[in-house]
Amino acid sequence: MNPTAPNHSASGQVTFLGAGPGDPGLLTLRAVEALSHADVLIADPQVLDVVRVHARAHVDTPLQASADETSIPVTSTDVSSIRNTANLVMAAARAGKRVVRAVTGDPGLDGYVAEEMLACAAEGIVFEVVPGVATAVGVPAYAGVPLRDAQGTDVRFIDARSADDRCWSELGTSDATAVVSTTLDSVAAAAAELVAAGRKPDTPLSVTVAGTTTRQRTWNATLGSVAQVLKAAKVLPSPDGGQPVIAVVGERSAAAQRGQLSWFESKPLFGWRVLVPRTKEQAASLSDQLVSYGAVPHEVPTIAVEPPRTPQQMERAVKGLVTGRYEWIAFTSVNAVKAVREKFEEYGLDARAFAGIKVAAVGEQTARALVDFGVKPDLVPSGEQSAAGLLEDWPPYDPVFDPIDRVFLPRADIATETLVAGLIELGWEVDDVTAYRTVRASPPPADTREAIKGGGFDAVLFTSSSTVRNLVGIAGKPHNVTVIACIGPATAKTAEEHGLRVDVMSPEPSVHKLAEALADFGAARRDAAMEAGDPVTRPSERRPGSRRRARS
Repeated sequence: MNPTAPNHSASGQVTFLGAGPGDPGLLTLRAVEALSHADVLIADPQVLDVVRVHARAHVDTPLQASADETSIPVTSTDVSSIRNTANLVMAAARAGKRVVRAVTGDPGLDGYVAEEMLACAAEGIVFEVVPGVATAVGVPAYAGVPLRDAQGTDVRFIDARSADDRCWSELGTSDATAVVSTTLDSVAAAAAELVAAGRKPDTPLSVTVAGTTTRQRTWNATLGSVAQVLKAAKVLPSPDGGQPVIAVVGERSAAAQRGQLSWFESKPLFGWRVLVPRTKEQAASLSDQLVSYGAVPHEVPTIAVEPPRTPQQMERAVKGLVTGRYEWIAFTSVNAVKAVREKFEEYGLDARAFAGIKVAAVGEQTARALVDFGVKPDLVPSGEQSAAGLLEDWPPYDPVFDPIDRVFLPRADIATETLVAGLIELGWEVDDVTAYRTVRASPPPADTREAIKGGGFDAVLFTSSSTVRNLVGIAGKPHNVTVIACIGPATAKTAEEHGLRVDVMSPEPSVHKLAEALADFGAARRDAAMEAGDPVTRPSERRPGSRRRARS
């Protein structure tokens, strides 16, 4: 049966999908599309988290799987249970389900799925293959080790776990670049095999573990020195047989130039766990920026948003918005946009109710929330993204050009009076309305609290004085090895009052400038370690006893 032909039978279909070596960004567009239509997802454990986020909503574990067609039973597999996995795939396909079988790397090069494909073909079950970035190709690329040079070096791939004497002999007498899949415990033995087969002991070698992830680490050595290099790096034998690694061997491979070509591990915050005391929605663009610097952001909400105690004021303001009471509406936070939007939906209104009303947003994130609502703001500060910055650009009331002199200001119950006072000074009447209340969030999970207090985070970004107070209140004070970054002097002062030493200060009151400042700090710290000949470590890897005290 043609595996790409339409399925006219009652059986389902199977997509054998390559999920890449580990970086979620390496999933192909076709892979994401297939995952979004899956009824059943069966994944290698190494990539389960990578693919699961793209599956349809209401994902269940096998023990919690629902019979509802909108749910996706999920299981993980390993190569020791290939036959069991094939049975799982076939059972789901026979039941008429759309099955996605996700493997690490590429199905053809990395995946052990040939038996599953043959089983589908034998029963006439439609299947397709979605290629992925092969581990043996993606990992060297992330390690800064191109596999070919201008002379077109021959490249050969070998799995040391299944290689026989003939394989080693052919590689030993060849000058091809060898890409060896092995384990950290066995890489020295693989190097010895190549030397015994004829390769020179001084042949360059790179060894990469956890490739394409923020846990990636690469060692440069030669075939003859790799055992000593790993021993010096204190890479000890592991009880489970060792982590998978990719070793690149060859005179003309770029292993010797890796210091110049290592683009991934040299990112300024590579591998740093950065605590962001905001909700996922608030922190989305900030977390994306941190990821671009190589960091692993961890969002912890420090405030929770609740409706106002007396909703009547908000209800009257929204009705006034519709009846033409206001010339302007000013949004000072994403939460204010959300509160107005929810009230609109309660009344059956949509973005068209803003017709004829000028809309202001305090900054880019608030503006994006408005655009998502279908409203393009008329005013966003050209300079500082704050109430003061908004006032800098706000036009004074002009009775000739402004038929209405009133501004609707939906905001938090604890907001400052800066904007209200400034608008009144410009000649405007202001309806200052409590749209939502902010309360201290519930404490984060115990493991997060322990990481905060025990030095498990490399840095924390404080975006306001309230985030300092609330984080300390719900989770405890960050450990003294954690780098403290603050958005401005007021926030820094609050941090110091809580016994924290401020290491990084944003040059402007902007979360993105704050992230940039932290990246600059990380880059300077990395450069200093390299110039001193010291290993590059994260702040959380400092030796016990390296204590800091707050500035007096």
